[in-house]
Amino acid sequence: MKSKKVHIFQESNPEKLYFCFLNPVVMIKRILETSIRDSLGDGKAIILMGARQVGKTTLLKNIFEKSANVLWLNGDEADVQELFEKPSALRLKQFFGEKTTVVIDEAQRIPEIGLKLKLITDSLPEIQLIATGSSSFELANSINEPLTGRKWEFRMFPVSFGEMVDYHGLLDEKRSLNHRLVYGYYPEVIIREGKEKETLKQLTDSFLYKDVLMLDQIQKPEKIVKLLQALAFQIGSQVSYSEIGQMVGLDSKTVEKYIQVLEQSYVIFRLGSFSRNLRNELKRSRKIYFYDNGVRNAVIANFEMAETRADIGKLWENFLTSERIKKLTYRNIWSNYWFWRTKEQKEIDFVEEKDGKITAYEFKWNPDSKIKPPKAFIENYNSSFYLIHPKNYEEFLL
Repeated sequence: MKSKKVHIFQESNPEKLYFCFLNPVVMIKRILETSIRDSLGDGKAIILMGARQVGKTTLLKNIFEKSANVLWLNGDEADVQELFEKPSALRLKQFFGEKTTVVIDEAQRIPEIGLKLKLITDSLPEIQLIATGSSSFELANSINEPLTGRKWEFRMFPVSFGEMVDYHGLLDEKRSLNHRLVYGYYPEVIIREGKEKETLKQLTDSFLYKDVLMLDQIQKPEKIVKLLQALAFQIGSQVSYSEIGQMVGLDSKTVEKYIQVLEQSYVIFRLGSFSRNLRNELKRSRKIYFYDNGVRNAVIANFEMAETRADIGKLWENFLTSERIKKLTYRNIWSNYWFWRTKEQKEIDFVEEKDGKITAYEFKWNPDSKIKPPKAFIENYNSSFYLIHPKNYEEFLL
């Protein structure tokens, strides 16, 4: 029987959000919940950024579910935008009333939002202010200067491998690996079992067309769809803006601008090349990955089973790279990361530097792959080397 949503409820433990279905019951606690709870009440605004539908509002509603003193505002709504047109501390205080917490969803839709958040933070210190945004390009640029020293900033992604392991255990999540490689980790995709394709189409239409294509920088919306498709096919390869431009009919500067917008809207991210000592290292190359495998596959309309896919290596590399970045971000692990390649095509998929130590990782879908680490890299950088495959990847992601 297919899953059917009944209602949402919560038991005595306030840290677990329960989505109740006839089959199954889904309980996914988000890692950021603890960090946000710990940041409440210290006089700073909380900024929560991430793509639409990754669970930002659900997370906040879970935190404040038992509180009646929260005012919820949506920056997408015209009357909320009007409220902030010419705000004064007195007017805002009257509007907020007795509420002690104000949550502004999609805050980037409000013009000059940074100055308005600063006004609330400075003039109404009794208010805990929280703002969410699905476009770091607009929101981050608006808040950084006005809110310097006055904010805690968090990034939220689709559900992570680690969060799913916490939900139903390592064994069950490892059994779901092939499914995740194709459909990804968006919360609604996980919940709507059996309707993953339809859900991903709705999700990609939502944030690609509402959040990306409506931005002023996008002059040719049909081109950005072609650009995404081209990038989806080039996962794991070095990306040349000029070559991509020739494929989709754009000049290289426009390609770079569109890629920046897609990155700042949490659709894709760039990985630069590592280069320090060796003459033949590629110094200005980049790879581009998707934050979610399901979105990548939706862009190219390919939901073929993982077991029979010709691009399984690309899916595996995208999965491991995005999940590793989720782990580093959520655990506040301060490290730098790149890929490495030489002109002679010697390469390493993922290079990480933490506390002066360099570690190299190579990703292979076949656990029996025989890979020798590049001698020049290991010797020059005194690096450790690990091969990550389906039999040991949990050590890399947990």
